[in-house]
Amino acid sequence: MTALARFCCLSLALTAPAAALGQTPLQIATFQADVTPPIGSPLCNGGVAPAKTIDDPLSARGVVLLGKDQPIVLCAVDWVGIANGSHDAWREALADAAGTTTDRVAVHCLHQHDAPGLDSTAEELLAGVGLGGRSFDAVFARLAMQRTATAVRESLPRARKVTHVGFGQAVVDRVASNRRVLGPDGMVKYVRYSSTTNPEAIAAPEGTIDPLLRLVSFWDGDQPIASLTWYATHPQSHYGKGGVSADIPGLARSRREAALPGPAHIHFNGASGNVTAGKYNDGSPGRRPELAARLARGMESAWNSQQKTAITAADVDWRVEPVVLPLRDRIRDEAAQLGILQNSAASSADRTRAARDLSFAQRMKAGRAIEISCLKLGPGWILHLPGELFVEYQLAAQAMRPDEFVALAAYGDYGPGYIGTAIAYTQGGYETGVVSRTAPEVEDVLLGAMRKLLR
Repeated sequence: MTALARFCCLSLALTAPAAALGQTPLQIATFQADVTPPIGSPLCNGGVAPAKTIDDPLSARGVVLLGKDQPIVLCAVDWVGIANGSHDAWREALADAAGTTTDRVAVHCLHQHDAPGLDSTAEELLAGVGLGGRSFDAVFARLAMQRTATAVRESLPRARKVTHVGFGQAVVDRVASNRRVLGPDGMVKYVRYSSTTNPEAIAAPEGTIDPLLRLVSFWDGDQPIASLTWYATHPQSHYGKGGVSADIPGLARSRREAALPGPAHIHFNGASGNVTAGKYNDGSPGRRPELAARLARGMESAWNSQQKTAITAADVDWRVEPVVLPLRDRIRDEAAQLGILQNSAASSADRTRAARDLSFAQRMKAGRAIEISCLKLGPGWILHLPGELFVEYQLAAQAMRPDEFVALAAYGDYGPGYIGTAIAYTQGGYETGVVSRTAPEVEDVLLGAMRKLLR
């Protein structure tokens, strides 16, 4: 064989498709389903006014990655949370639709409050004391899950090959602020909720946040297929009056769809249990489009900043670490929670909270581990964690891989509720002082699992 012939053979080998070289190609399918509740449906676990109007629709959307191993499903839902038995059911339904195993499915919510919240385990407890149907619409919830599973199944024949992934990030200006404003004594002085009118709380510094929005894109040559973004903040601008809405992230996502209509746009909420827009939001309706525009500008800047790199199925890895989270003394005492649940003189809100506390406590006591996972995507890492994580967990994950791309989606299994850092449990405040279901030792458990996944 002449030198020219050898060169031609080598060139063909280097440029041949992965399948021709005996490699499994990487493919991606995108899916989307409408999960907007009907008028009259309970919203936010029954904690706010039921649905009266549809200000903008809600969706469940995501991707299925197809490669050398079983499919991987990532799904983001415009709901306040999906917890315990309901989270199991969603993952099982999507796994069946994608032809994979449940441990390779990550389902996350964006945590909008004018949206449904779902916990079938708690619903059974509430139904037993005559409060069934007040926390969510079970018929609609089943239909929404089935629609999403159908969308997953129907997306598979449309899967496209992936030749490159892009990684980008950008600062989001004047959206996020830490909700826990500490006083000189180190205790929480103000809880800066999603909207704030207290001048002192507004004047306080942003506090600990992650200012960066992160982006991963999937490409077939020069054609973008999907854009996935992550940003850590509570997503509410105003809520509680019955206007169903995907709120700040949903409107920002819609702006990007209009500006960049080719790829699918999928957004995840990061670790934002202690992060809101409170410093920049007085709760007036006009703030919603302003905040959405700022988030959309961050998405656009992250897109423009991205660096593309070639990828094959061999560059994709999926890791899972099961954890059982330690319980607060408050909910470890099941007799006390049952007493509240069964007390007809107690408020509906207290009885609903008791049911949700019992649902999670019984699950952890039974050793029903929560599976946290990590997608290794070439040079990038994407973590999937439960509950309303404090932002410090997201910053800790990035510090574990300081020179690499690390994104984190929280609000997976919503059962734990707020998950604070160990020190936060000594500082008071609404999140760790009142409603968190986990004990301070949760920090060691989660950081240990994250180190294993990122090793």
